[in-house]
Amino acid sequence: MTKVKKRTSSNPARIISGSFAAVIIIGALLLWLPISSKSGEFTPLLSCLFTSASATCVTGLVLYDTYTHWSGFGQGVLMMLIQIGGLGLVTFTSFFNLVVGRKLGLRGMKLASESINSTSFGDVPHLLRMIITFTLSVEAIGAILLSLYFVPRYGLLGVWISIFLAVSAFCNAGFDILGFLGEYTSLTTLNDSYLVMFTIMMLIVVGGLGFIVWNDLMAYRKTKTLLLHTKIVLMVTIFLIIMGAICIMMFEWDNPATLKQLTLKEKISAGFMQSITMRTAGFNSIDLYSMHDSTKLFSIVLMFIGAAPGSTGGGIKVTTIAVIIMTAVSSIRGKEEPYMLGRRLAPSVIYRSIAILFLGVVVVSTTSIVLMTTCPLEENALSGVDAVFEAVSAFATVGVSSGVTTVSSKFAQVVLILSMFIGRVGPVSFGMSLAAQKGVSRKLIAPEGKLIVG
Repeated sequence: MTKVKKRTSSNPARIISGSFAAVIIIGALLLWLPISSKSGEFTPLLSCLFTSASATCVTGLVLYDTYTHWSGFGQGVLMMLIQIGGLGLVTFTSFFNLVVGRKLGLRGMKLASESINSTSFGDVPHLLRMIITFTLSVEAIGAILLSLYFVPRYGLLGVWISIFLAVSAFCNAGFDILGFLGEYTSLTTLNDSYLVMFTIMMLIVVGGLGFIVWNDLMAYRKTKTLLLHTKIVLMVTIFLIIMGAICIMMFEWDNPATLKQLTLKEKISAGFMQSITMRTAGFNSIDLYSMHDSTKLFSIVLMFIGAAPGSTGGGIKVTTIAVIIMTAVSSIRGKEEPYMLGRRLAPSVIYRSIAILFLGVVVVSTTSIVLMTTCPLEENALSGVDAVFEAVSAFATVGVSSGVTTVSSKFAQVVLILSMFIGRVGPVSFGMSLAAQKGVSRKLIAPEGKLIVG
């Protein structure tokens, strides 16, 4: 019995899931305190739990406008939750253990490796240092660039806005404290500020590429080669950004409620912003509620795909969809094994990709059904497309909203919290954290079964 408990407690997926859950609960309790709200009153605990989960899971769905409801203390709590959630509590604790000179040990190395998506224990110390240093450096640069716009206009408040937005954008969280320009406006009033828009987009993309990719790019001078993972992430990301911007501009060009009133430069800026932010960031520079259903459906696809593995973004990940597509293409061509850029894909990678896709569809479908059956969509002029849009936004930890979250029932809010949590931890990792870990069993070869598909 003791051995079984020991094996269960050493499950990395379970420890990582537990660490996220612990941060969410602590964050909810801090937000519940009267000091966290501007009114000085207690905020409903479920609302605090929802907001804490959204921040820790770097999603961005909110029940209250961040600036008008939360005090400076509450906003500080949210920023810390975003930072911890974007990198992971395990990553932080492992890094500080290294800083103070403690050895991680085999179990610690395994846990840290799982947290940062490293394939080698030997790379863990270097990657941990690189992740923290890189994150703080990029966020600092982003904050300085943003301060060039906000400080001259808002003084010391502009400094806080710049820091908060830099952390939120890099961690792909989508939270903002611009509510003094209008509640829930996000970046819609800043389409003419190309410095702000470009900086936010840069931070989102950098955070969404993943630390494995940046570590590989920084080592390129020595290695003169790139990992297959890096090549696929860069290719798919560039394709999705450009294709997404073109399609969004094409669908919304003459929509008076979104792009029609903007100048040509502002339309291009807004198109690229929406293409980038839809893949896990959560900011919006146009009115999402007023978008055409065709644009919302296209955005759902972008959100579901998401960012890269080992990044601050969510979704099923760009590499997962690449593996699924290449597997399908190989099957159509009659090939037994899928290849990508001349490299054969391991069966384990294919199986995991299929599992992620399947579980993602299950979570999104379940959440959509709950939203459709428990929220008064028709009374608020919201449609089923809006419900699916919100469900995918929660699972993919994007945080853009078409207005469903603010009218959702308490039960729907609980389901959205669970969806955000599964999306941040990863559907497969979440399933592994729930499964009881068993000892290593011998591989049994069963008779081959014949099954007709298609």
